[in-house]
Amino acid sequence: MEKFLESSDIIDWEVTPVSDKAAELAKGCKGDIEIAKRCYEFVRDHIRHSWDYRLNPVTCKASDVLLHGTGYCYAKSHLLAALLRANGIPAGLCYQRLTIEGDGPPYCLHGLNAVYLKEYGWYRIDARGNKPDVQADFTPPVERPAFQVTHPGEADLPEIWPEPLPIVVKTLQENKTIEEVFKNLPDVCLMGMQK
Repeated sequence: MEKFLESSDIIDWEVTPVSDKAAELAKGCKGDIEIAKRCYEFVRDHIRHSWDYRLNPVTCKASDVLLHGTGYCYAKSHLLAALLRANGIPAGLCYQRLTIEGDGPPYCLHGLNAVYLKEYGWYRIDARGNKPDVQADFTPPVERPAFQVTHPGEADLPEIWPEPLPIVVKTLQENKTIEEVFKNLPDVCLMGMQK
């Protein structure tokens, strides 16, 4: 579990603003589930999804997401992992492959988290941000992600990663505006399928 608690260049929870926010969110909580829910709801409800709100700058590091109050789903998942880890709760990164515009190509990755809760084991949470057609929630043991996999070519990728996928970091660091990110959303090929 140690790798799911580490601070790193992207999941930089040892940076003072991140560790301070994590401590603030944990204040008065009675256990890991309450802390995890509070961290989740903070990122879901108070960090704006860059594309929904058309907000720059493009953020990647957890500390930058917190500083600017905005991020794509991937960046929001980096901040949530950092807040959980700062509170001693193991957290990783997960991905779904989803269609961008309906029921076929093109596809992109969607970033979310998995948190380790002693009572339930690994539990996926999606702090992307709710809107009329997107409703994610923290209701263990039932997972309520923002999106369901429903079309051919889509998939819930089963891995839990301690660090973001390199293609995600590259997308967020090389594209300077939210529009550039949207035109270059990261994707992966699934085994046995063409992109």
